[in-house]
Amino acid sequence: MTDAVQSKVTQRRRIGSRDLEVTGLSLGTAPLGGLYRDLSDEDAHATIDAAWRAGMRYFDTAPHYGNTLAEHRLGTALRRYPRDEYVLSTKAGRRFVPRKTPFDNTEGWQNPLPFEAIYDYTHDGILRSFEDSQQRLGIVEIDILLVHDIGRVTHGENDAHYWSQLTQGGGFRALGELRASGAVKAVGLGVNEGAAILEAMDAFDIDCALLAGRYTLLEQTTLADLLPACEKRGVSILLGGAFNSGILARGVEGDLKFNYGAAPPEVIERVARIERVCKAHEVPIAAAALQFPYAHSAVATVLTGARSADELRENVASFERPIPAELWSALRDEGLLDTAAPVPRS
Repeated sequence: MTDAVQSKVTQRRRIGSRDLEVTGLSLGTAPLGGLYRDLSDEDAHATIDAAWRAGMRYFDTAPHYGNTLAEHRLGTALRRYPRDEYVLSTKAGRRFVPRKTPFDNTEGWQNPLPFEAIYDYTHDGILRSFEDSQQRLGIVEIDILLVHDIGRVTHGENDAHYWSQLTQGGGFRALGELRASGAVKAVGLGVNEGAAILEAMDAFDIDCALLAGRYTLLEQTTLADLLPACEKRGVSILLGGAFNSGILARGVEGDLKFNYGAAPPEVIERVARIERVCKAHEVPIAAAALQFPYAHSAVATVLTGARSADELRENVASFERPIPAELWSALRDEGLLDTAAPVPRS
């Protein structure tokens, strides 16, 4: 596929009630931080350039990705493009300091930068993280700031402690100050669980939330509670993890990762069933996986990751590929898709 601008990719939806719009398909940069596989600066920059040529105009990153590596790479690439033509988001909640403990690779980064994280969701911690990201990116104008990985999935028994940093410790207040001053245009969360977003909406006026997984072709656990709440409150979902960490990218013959770990047998079996239905309708499973979540009106964009320009172009082709309505009906008939889930129109 060529790098021509694509109509589905370039379709725009607004972030909450803010004067900010994102493209239908956008670039997530965890792979550019070396998630699971190392890559060169040249490959990272070529991936970003391919995303730009394809019409993507929203780019998301985080200090966590490659222990600040992805922010450096994204900023270097984006500074060559007109600043008023794209939307940029990063995250806060971790401050990075020179590494003092041995690197153990438990988080999956290959060849990251020599820093380690300190969780800090306090008022001053959020502001410090934001300023550090501006310097690493080399870009002052960050459009969206997301609180990263708050919630029980990440913090377990320590969740109450870190949640209190956001509420009593002023973390949410810092987000409000940044938005009110115009330093950012929108604020929200970047998490892997719907419950944290619901809890945050009760505590603070967020504009959006980057949800990794939890509303995908494989699982629609947030369809009954989170997504209706977002529609009611005007909170936009930035949908990451459409491949559920990899298993939906190429099916059971591909990368058997689910939710950042090895896929359990029941997940592999369900994906195999989905893949059989897709093959019967001559639709690659990746195309169905990328297009399905965008059919929900609460979803403003689908974030896709890639490690090379070729991977990026494959994802663009998947997002653009025509899919017959019969596929979605067949998935419902097989009990593989929630009957209440909206589906893409042909």
